[in-house]
Amino acid sequence: MGPQVSTVECVDDNLNQTVFAQLEAKARALGFDAVGCAAAEELTEDLAQLRVWLEQGRHGDMTWLARDPERRADPRRVLEGCRTVIILAMHYLQEPLPPPAEAVASPPAGLGRISKYARTRDYHRVMEKRLRKIARYIDEELCPGAQSRSFVDYGPVFERQWAQRAGLGFIGKHTLLIDPRRGSFFFLGSVLTTAEITHPLPSPATTYSCGNCRRCIDACPTGAITAPHQFDATRCISYLTIEKQGAIEDRFWPEMRGYVFGCDICQDVCPYNQARAEEGPSLALGGALVPATLPLADWLTRPEQVLQQLEGQSSPLRRAGPEALRRNAAVVASERGTPEDLEALHMIMEDRSHPEWLRAMVQECAARLSARLAGGENPHRLSGHDSG
Repeated sequence: MGPQVSTVECVDDNLNQTVFAQLEAKARALGFDAVGCAAAEELTEDLAQLRVWLEQGRHGDMTWLARDPERRADPRRVLEGCRTVIILAMHYLQEPLPPPAEAVASPPAGLGRISKYARTRDYHRVMEKRLRKIARYIDEELCPGAQSRSFVDYGPVFERQWAQRAGLGFIGKHTLLIDPRRGSFFFLGSVLTTAEITHPLPSPATTYSCGNCRRCIDACPTGAITAPHQFDATRCISYLTIEKQGAIEDRFWPEMRGYVFGCDICQDVCPYNQARAEEGPSLALGGALVPATLPLADWLTRPEQVLQQLEGQSSPLRRAGPEALRRNAAVVASERGTPEDLEALHMIMEDRSHPEWLRAMVQECAARLSARLAGGENPHRLSGHDSG
């Protein structure tokens, strides 16, 4: 037999206040914008869908998603005696959204875009410390004797599915969680606990949905949202610029919309975000560390220096590393580069310190850009879909 697991049913009768209300107050004090709870159980339907998704290879190079899917689907396999899954959200939008037409258009030539979430501090670093404090608060003060574990999105937890069950929103056709009151620009974290904590709020998932809307599907340049609630990560611009190993397939090059890191298009065009998303990120995340766009030439010639300037800032951009940022900028430059960018591409081709696969890909990017410039295209007039 293993060690005895403590389970605790928590209601504060003396203060005539549910434990959930105290938990919510603690979460907000730590910078979280929303919190919800759901009873722990196996998510059999979600597990079946995950298996099909993995069998189809739609996870690409994200091999960790295929490790022990049964454990991911049942929090009781992660924490013995788990009775409650707590999901916490932290909003990160810090600027007004562009109109939908601008969201799907590319920036001016010579500029590379950065996803909104990557412009603040790394949410993993910010959230994991606060989630651990929530877990300790439950075990030591809220429900003494309980055992709790916390996770950010790299943990084996179906965060979006649990968030929907916990009443924080509903899963949209783009497979992201939408809070009908504030949109979808937020990070999710989780705490698994042996304490039984009930959620007194009704779930908005029962009254809100995407309806007949398919704006996210139609707006995705690479067709990553293959059907409502069907997502092929290997086609997603965020995957291609962050998780993808090696060269990016040239069939995606014309559709990158200027993104050097991440992508916001499916969220930017969502009516819930257009109508209700509010800028003003959590104070825990701080303000923008980098601007929304940077010259492609900077990403091509000195990504090491750009990342070095973020030293100690726990920026998500550091996750990609300089070679991936060069690769992404080269792909964007192939469609939207300037003569200065062409010169930078030739410098990469001639520098044998770079991997062979990168120099070969950059050579093709340079050939495409050179042909465009020789054909008389003024890169400063390129916008939206006229780069194909």
